[in-house]
Amino acid sequence: MNNLTLWRYSRRTLLKRAGQSSALIALLTSCANPPPTPPSASPTALPTVLPTPLPTDTPTMSQPTNQPAPGGEVSLDFKIGQMLMVGFRGQTVDETHPIVQDIRERHLGSVVLFDYDTISTQYARNIASPEQLKTLTATLQSFAATPLLISTDQEGGLVNRLRERYGFPTTLSHQALGELNDPAVTQQHAGAMAQTLAAAGVNLNLAPVVDLNLNPSNPAIGLYERSFSADPQVVIAQAQAFIEAHHAAGVLCTLKHFPGHGSSTADTHLGIVDVTQTWSRVELEPYAALIATGQADAVMTAHVFNASLDPDYPATLSKPIITDLLRGALGYDGVVITDDMQMGAIREQYGFETAIQKTIEAGVDIIAIANNLVYEEDVVARTIALIKNLVAAGTISTERIEQSYARIQRLKSRLSTASGA
Repeated sequence: MNNLTLWRYSRRTLLKRAGQSSALIALLTSCANPPPTPPSASPTALPTVLPTPLPTDTPTMSQPTNQPAPGGEVSLDFKIGQMLMVGFRGQTVDETHPIVQDIRERHLGSVVLFDYDTISTQYARNIASPEQLKTLTATLQSFAATPLLISTDQEGGLVNRLRERYGFPTTLSHQALGELNDPAVTQQHAGAMAQTLAAAGVNLNLAPVVDLNLNPSNPAIGLYERSFSADPQVVIAQAQAFIEAHHAAGVLCTLKHFPGHGSSTADTHLGIVDVTQTWSRVELEPYAALIATGQADAVMTAHVFNASLDPDYPATLSKPIITDLLRGALGYDGVVITDDMQMGAIREQYGFETAIQKTIEAGVDIIAIANNLVYEEDVVARTIALIKNLVAAGTISTERIEQSYARIQRLKSRLSTASGA
């Protein structure tokens, strides 16, 4: 099937799905965005590899302060800062920008980028063009003592931060690729996507979605074509092709949303979602397979409640789900990232302190705060202070912080070698 045929297939499918869900206010993936504008009516063939040409000069910036001494002791503050992934406003940054201060002074380890600012309802958040994005990511990295994880949700189709409107290539949704069910085609299109991300300086894609499409009317997954298939074997094969293409471009991936969001009937962006009656263990199969083959760079949690797995807490806050099931039964010892901690499922049900404490106790390594449903400029400083107080009180052990820090640094050490993965 040639690229023009694929584009026409994608456009027809996406318009159909977008029409079905146009009455919904979608709050997608690790932040909140409404459904994007459908593609232009003029068909344009997708290239096999299409990273948009970008400038090669890296801005000259001041060196980061408070760097850990080579081979020396790493402070508790540094380790905690590495455990945070935070969103911010701005398409350009300099030494005075709050996110730069967080990187330099508080050792923030990861950022997440969006094109749409939910609170202002403007497409003017972090992404305006390929050239601008490349400059932004290079500037952010120039202030970091250790490499930043610079992430975004680039699933393809409707969940797509690097959109055509900014000069980036067209993408296909997971569902469109799953229905074609040709790993070679998936690898081709995921490869084009990954090369675009790499050229723009994004080194962690918060994708692929490995949720099973068990409820096509699911307002968080099915309606937005975010699942490859209801068949776990199709999901596994498609996800493998997607990940391999990203690794070839030097970009890491994130499996989501553990332990499975595909059977849900509601959206965790809006409030607590109980999947006790709809979830089944088949939803674990993609995770088990991809972990077994060493293709799970990172795993993102779901804010779903499942009394069969934990009668008290949703997955993100659940030690039985994260430590016992994911790390124990499935044998995963990589980085675990939360979905956005400002989502309604967490924000409306648990206080900030309780949510942070339970997340760390559960076994999570990176706490994602998208800053796009609620904007808190001081959220990094406030979260670090909270975690330090929990350690000082003996509620969280220094060993527990060290576990997460070690996993994060192990993941970051792969940034320069992902293309050989």
